[in-house]
Amino acid sequence: MRTISYLLLIPLLLSGGTAATAEDAIDPARAANTVILDDTAKRNLQIQTIEVTEETFETTVFAIGRIEEIPASRSALSSRIAGRVVELNAHVGDFVNAGDVLARVESRQPGNPPPTIDLKALQGGLVVDSHVRIGEPVEPASDLLDVADRSRLWATAKIPEPEAQGIVPGTVAKIRIPALGDEVIEATLARFGVEADREAGAIEGIFELENRGGLLQPGMRAEFSIITKRREDIMAVPRTAIQGDPTKRVVFIKDYELPNAFVRAPVVLGEQNDAFVEVIAGLFPGDEVVTRGSYALSFAGSGSGMSLKEALDAAHGHEHNEDGSEITDVQKAAKTGVNSNPETGNGESPWFWVIIAWAAVTTLATIILAQRSLKNKPV
Repeated sequence: MRTISYLLLIPLLLSGGTAATAEDAIDPARAANTVILDDTAKRNLQIQTIEVTEETFETTVFAIGRIEEIPASRSALSSRIAGRVVELNAHVGDFVNAGDVLARVESRQPGNPPPTIDLKALQGGLVVDSHVRIGEPVEPASDLLDVADRSRLWATAKIPEPEAQGIVPGTVAKIRIPALGDEVIEATLARFGVEADREAGAIEGIFELENRGGLLQPGMRAEFSIITKRREDIMAVPRTAIQGDPTKRVVFIKDYELPNAFVRAPVVLGEQNDAFVEVIAGLFPGDEVVTRGSYALSFAGSGSGMSLKEALDAAHGHEHNEDGSEITDVQKAAKTGVNSNPETGNGESPWFWVIIAWAAVTTLATIILAQRSLKNKPV
C-alpha cells in the first residue's frame, strides 16, 4: 500500500510540484456575468461609459408645460382718426423699433391732398399679427398691427397637485425645450397661475426665461425638473444605465482588466429624478458604468464577441482554461504528453528519473517479499 501511495505522488512530482490554487481561477460569478465584445460589436452598439462619483443629488418634481408670451409684452397699433391706409411699412415677422413709422393713414377730412398721420410703434419687437391692407378703411377702434416684445417669455408648468407641496416662488427648475435639443435652461419660479386646472389636476407654475437668440417661440413644449431638495455625496448613475426587471436591477461595468469586456453587476437603488438614479449598494467610486448600449448588452450572446478564454489569452499572452482559470503544468502535460518544467528546459522534472528508479526498486522489492511469503507459507 505504501508503494501505491508513492506512485500516486509521481504526477505531482513530475509536474515540478505545482498545482492550481484558488487565486489562479477567475471568480465564477464574474465569469458567468461577463459579456465580451469584439471591436465590430462594440462599434455597432456605440458603447459609452461614465465614471461613478459621489456628487450632489437633486430630488425633483417632473412637469410638462409650454412656452407662452408675457401678456404685458404685446402692444397694438391703431389710428386716432377714421380714414384709409395709404402706406404700410411692416408685416408679420418683421422686427421693429420703438418710434418706427409702421403705417400712414389718410384722413377723411377734406383737403388737397387730404391730411395724413403717421402711426408709430409704441415698443420694439416682432410684428406677430396684421389686420389691415393698403387702401383698407380704418376706424379708431380698429387694431392694425400687433407687436410683441419676445426678449423674455414665460415657461408655464403644469405641476401635479399632489407634488406641489414645498414648491414656492424662487424654487429652481431645470427646463428642457425639445425643439432646441438637449440644452438645459435654469430658471426660478416667478409666480403661480390664478386658477388650478380641474381636468388635469395641476397647478400652473410660471417661470420667466430670457429668449437668447430669439429661438424660443410661444407654444413650444417644455419639460420641467423642479428641484425640491439637494443631498450631498450621493452615488448616482444615469437612468439609461439601469437594466433588468424591478425586482433585480443591474448595471454593466467596464472590466478593469479585459478590453471590450463588461460585467453585469446587481445594484440596490434609491431615489430617482428625471436623469439620475441613486445607487445605495453594488457600485464603488471609480467604476465605469455603461450608459449607452447597456440595453443591448443585456441581450448580447456568445456570438457578439470573444469567449472569456480568448479574451484572457489575448490580455495575458498565454493560454487559459475555458472557465478563465490558469492552466497548470499538470494540465499542460496532459495536453502535450510531456511533463513540462521551466527550470530544466528539457520538458522533464529534475526528479523524473529518481522517481522512476525508486518506483522500480520498491515494486521489485514488494514482489520478492510476496514470493518469499508464499514459499514459507505452510501448505
